[in-house]
Amino acid sequence: MGKVVVTEFVSLDGVMEDPGGSEDFEHGGWSFKFDRGPDGDKFKLDETMASDALLLGRVTYEGFAEAWPSREGEFADKFNNMPKYVVSTTLQEPDWNNSTVIKGDIAGEVSKLKQEQGGDILVSGSAQLVQTLMEHDLVDEYRLMVFPVVLGSGKRLFGDGSATTTLKLVETKTVGAGVLILTYEPAR
Repeated sequence: MGKVVVTEFVSLDGVMEDPGGSEDFEHGGWSFKFDRGPDGDKFKLDETMASDALLLGRVTYEGFAEAWPSREGEFADKFNNMPKYVVSTTLQEPDWNNSTVIKGDIAGEVSKLKQEQGGDILVSGSAQLVQTLMEHDLVDEYRLMVFPVVLGSGKRLFGDGSATTTLKLVETKTVGAGVLILTYEPAR
């Protein structure tokens, strides 16, 4: 059975919006102001190489689909060749290799996807999708790379209206310039 893994770059105040700087957010690119070091880079590479699929919201998908097909290397090859599932009511024909659109019953489709996949299904960015997955208790693990910055505004991983959820810390590691990698599982 597959495992839905939410993997996010977040600020100390929980902002996950536009860490890479491609979305016109006033603080866009904030994660690039910090060195995550070789251990942080290795964590992201290992996480990607160990995963079986990507599950993305449309906005994140479109950003990735624009950036990754032209890149080369082990990480890019994995991203470009692995199955990608994009949740969208508006996207009709995804252009990126191995992409499938999920419409309608998101919870049902993701539950089915977990049954079909044998490994990790990574969810990056995709704030609205993550909220939906949390509402339906479909997240099996959270991998948070927490950067030492308070942004003060922006989309938060656990936004207003999120249900109370108890998590269990399963791993912690400091990398680079004070970046924390925190791995949590729901305390079911």
